[in-house]
Amino acid sequence: MNEILLYAGSAVAIIWGIAHIVPTKNVVKGFGQISEDNKRIITMEWVAEGLALCFMGFLVLFVTALGDSQEDASLIVYRASAGMLIAMAIWTGLTGARTPIIPIKICPFVKTVVAVLFILGSVL
Repeated sequence: MNEILLYAGSAVAIIWGIAHIVPTKNVVKGFGQISEDNKRIITMEWVAEGLALCFMGFLVLFVTALGDSQEDASLIVYRASAGMLIAMAIWTGLTGARTPIIPIKICPFVKTVVAVLFILGSVL
């Protein structure tokens, strides 16, 4: 059961990360007329968050698939990833989720769900 939760959390994190990266060009355009430096910064941050989500998803996926999901090192990976996702969810809740953009509003919820799946997968 724990591995199902871990795989599900991994899949959601990877999909959410990819969904974060794909529309980057349109997101930047949505800011209207801004400087090239600001466009680069928004692009950098938007892609970085997507890559971080994909990284955590793939890390948990590979640790689970290639190792023992109840080893100490695996548990550290699951719980550290969950902690980072909670930190990212809080940050998004305090910043981006305060905008009217629906995907950004649900982002803290998605990150929290994945964190809970990783935590449950590490204790069951």
